[in-house]
Amino acid sequence: MEAGPTLELVRHRVAPPLAGLVAGMVGMSERSVEPVHRRQPAGTLIPLVLAFGDPLRIDTLSDGVGAGQTYGSFVAGLSTGVADTSFDGIQRCVQIYLTPTGVQQLLSIPGKELARRVTDAADVSASLGDRLADRLNDAAEWQDRFALVERLLISRLDHARPVPDWVSWMSGTIARSGGRSRIRDLVAATGWSHRHVSTTFTHHIGLSPKELAGVVRFERATAELGRRPLATIAAEHGYADQSHFTRDVARHAGETPTQLLAARRPTPATALGGGA
Repeated sequence: MEAGPTLELVRHRVAPPLAGLVAGMVGMSERSVEPVHRRQPAGTLIPLVLAFGDPLRIDTLSDGVGAGQTYGSFVAGLSTGVADTSFDGIQRCVQIYLTPTGVQQLLSIPGKELARRVTDAADVSASLGDRLADRLNDAAEWQDRFALVERLLISRLDHARPVPDWVSWMSGTIARSGGRSRIRDLVAATGWSHRHVSTTFTHHIGLSPKELAGVVRFERATAELGRRPLATIAAEHGYADQSHFTRDVARHAGETPTQLLAARRPTPATALGGGA
């Protein structure tokens, strides 16, 4: 009789120079002789997956391109939709969860060029390609792998392309408000026109201010599923009513709040130890 899937997950707190750019890092090793299917709802962190095992298949993307292909190392840019993935064999990787403002500074690519798509990591930078995968595979311990990845990321700060200060401020304000900031008020505070703010913000972050706020609100609200009634969650997170909340969850997660709660989908927050 074949053994069931096995999963090893090791968390790592990133070095201070990467604070604000990387939310966290995990090492993952998973083995399964049967296909493992997973669904990933929309979120506000961007996974940079540096793999040294069997590839992952992106089966569907409800808001983006790159589905129907297998990937070793890749970046999954911000989107408002859900991704379905599958694999069998052995998955081994270091997953780096980049913040919306960390993408451009560490990868030297504006968020818009990665948003709504899955991109092979080698297409982003040769330093993230096969040679790095070989070095990760050769490393004896997870801490050695984390140190290797951190050195690489920190070295890229010398060539960082920072986002404008007001874009960082707006992104941070949206996050701190749980996605409930009035976008028009944030635009007014910048002193720029709405068109300029929307275009520039989207260029650097990958989503418009309104879209990012929607994903933030969804993320915060669904983190409370199972703890309080749906109507209470909807009201406290600024949804018009429970039906509005349900539609929003369907858009960002591809299922109802009840289904999402029952499935207990893994998220970046749970991977990093910030969720149930």
